[in-house]
Amino acid sequence: MGKIIFLDIDGTLTQPGCNVPPESAMVAVRKARQNGHKVLLCSGRNPAMMDPVYRLGFDGAVAGAGGYVFVGDKVLFDCPMPDEDFRLGMKLLGDRGVFRTIEAKDMSYGDEELGDFLAQAGEGNSELVRWRKALAEQLDIHPISEYDGRPIYKIVFMCTSASQLDDARAALEKDYNFIVQDVAAHKCLNGELINRKFDKGRGVRIIADYFNVPLSDTIGFGDSMNDLEMIETVGTSVCMENGSPLLKEKSDMVCPRVEEDGLYKGFVRLGLI
Repeated sequence: MGKIIFLDIDGTLTQPGCNVPPESAMVAVRKARQNGHKVLLCSGRNPAMMDPVYRLGFDGAVAGAGGYVFVGDKVLFDCPMPDEDFRLGMKLLGDRGVFRTIEAKDMSYGDEELGDFLAQAGEGNSELVRWRKALAEQLDIHPISEYDGRPIYKIVFMCTSASQLDDARAALEKDYNFIVQDVAAHKCLNGELINRKFDKGRGVRIIADYFNVPLSDTIGFGDSMNDLEMIETVGTSVCMENGSPLLKEKSDMVCPRVEEDGLYKGFVRLGLI
């Protein structure tokens, strides 16, 4: 068997918030699969938000930042938040004026005021842009008042001051990572509340074990700090030129930007196609 290739979506396979990869990227994916490599998505998106891209042709995915892992129709890992943790986190964040988006497997819900908050925030990193576009285009993000109790995998948060996270950190940080993006250019902090039981790196390990492939034969492409565990786990790590400066430092190589056919060029450089 060939290599296993893991691709982040926003800022890596596509421009942030977009469901249409450059044609060159999909040519690279198809050729790599024809050459015997497995190509999987590895994203913070839940399966529903991932689906328009996934349907273009992939072998599986590490979805929800590692909370839901599948190959084809086979689910390998499924770990929603315990309800008591979810409700406590939502209360503590909400009480401090933090804007929240919650992700189930097949649906996302956001605070109704979040769109106005983002409109004032200026340009930012790929996660911020993705959420702004997703809200504007109503890509599966429903008002949080419509939430019906289905299992939630993670909470995405946005706020103007790190101190707004203090109460939630005090209560939940022993069991949850507060992953804050490392971009200060925009006027808000954004990040994710992720269960310590999973991350993208553990998702990579689950997939590698399933295919009985050593980690040395895995490759990961990412752009932001929520890709860190994937980048630290795979045998060969690649950061996009448009990505986080810190992630570039930790990656084995940097390939050109998404809009400059970076993925295709990265696949060529690594001998995958």
